[in-house]
Amino acid sequence: MNASTGLARGCRIALVVGIAALAPATAAAQDAPLSQVLSLLLTNRAVQTDDFQRDAAAADATRDTVTKLLIAEVATQPPSLSSVAFVYRFNPGLGTVERASASFGSFFTERSLTAGRGQAAFGVSLRTARYQKLDGLDLRDGQFLTTANQFRDESQPFDVETLTLDLRSRVLTFTGTIGVTDRLDVSAAVPIVSLSMTGQRVNTYRGERVVQAVADASVSGLGDVAVRGKYGLVNGRAGGLAVAAEVRLPSGNEADLLGAGDAAFSALVIGSGERGAVGYHANLSVSGGGLSNEFAYRGAICIEPMERVTLVGELLGRRVADAGRISAMRASHPTIRNVDTIRLVSDDTSVSTAAAVFGAKWNATGTWILAGHVMLPVTDRGLRSGVVTQIGLDYAFGR
Repeated sequence: MNASTGLARGCRIALVVGIAALAPATAAAQDAPLSQVLSLLLTNRAVQTDDFQRDAAAADATRDTVTKLLIAEVATQPPSLSSVAFVYRFNPGLGTVERASASFGSFFTERSLTAGRGQAAFGVSLRTARYQKLDGLDLRDGQFLTTANQFRDESQPFDVETLTLDLRSRVLTFTGTIGVTDRLDVSAAVPIVSLSMTGQRVNTYRGERVVQAVADASVSGLGDVAVRGKYGLVNGRAGGLAVAAEVRLPSGNEADLLGAGDAAFSALVIGSGERGAVGYHANLSVSGGGLSNEFAYRGAICIEPMERVTLVGELLGRRVADAGRISAMRASHPTIRNVDTIRLVSDDTSVSTAAAVFGAKWNATGTWILAGHVMLPVTDRGLRSGVVTQIGLDYAFGR
């Protein structure tokens, strides 16, 4: 067992595999990677199509796409590494330091302000998500069709396999930022990821249901650690411009879907503006390596309606290359006349997703910040969750 799995790994799996028209087999418990459990659910087949090669290719493509999209949601989401809440700068007129911004900043969108030499902050946050849809198809209602045979003169398949899948994630992230110089910050995010999955594959032939596979698995461990450096090019009172570079280390176990398996690199351009109690921030980034090449944009509006409170609204968008898309394809059955076989297939197209974030930051006491937000998906592409929630606590070392 490697270091990443040894940190906090616990995998519980119960798998039942049956054959169509036979009684279910006995249950077996085993310690297996989460990717293997997901593969068994997605590739175990009972519908007779007399085209094994096409069945296997379709099942493997579906498994690979679901796996990639799950890793994209869990392991490559932007960490909450935005600028520290309390940022100070020297005011020569007063001869002392003062708050550089009225707001406490956003959640995911970087602002151009840097913390300043020797200034540091740390934080911890918990993010929870439950994934409900795959390319617009519901995973939890038992109607997610994987393979079927249907007579052309009938409205419904006579032999069909459906999948029910419930995926949940919890990510506990520890973050830290330190000002190396007045213009240069270095930040890091260390995620501890917990995934749980329950699923069932059912074959229904002329109304008679037979369970083909049942899985219940969970795993926890270190995710992919992110390290970022940000340099302020322009730091004015009304606005600023900065650049950042980030590396994602392949510290998460790829077999357990906790990490991408390869290092990823990102370059980020940051622009900010502030007028009174309102701040505006925008980011553009490109990434390579890791799971896939990616282009992302983020924008945020921060409003200070009262002292010690900042309201935040953000829009996050990303385009992941070669992630794949799931769709159903019909083909003539090779041996039965007037029958079509329906299979899930995957292509290698890019996936564009977007989400809206709404939350608040509250200066509870001293330099402690209590923060919370909800994230709502605004597109149907890829693996979609319901409402994602995150709460966090940050502390900035004062001057």
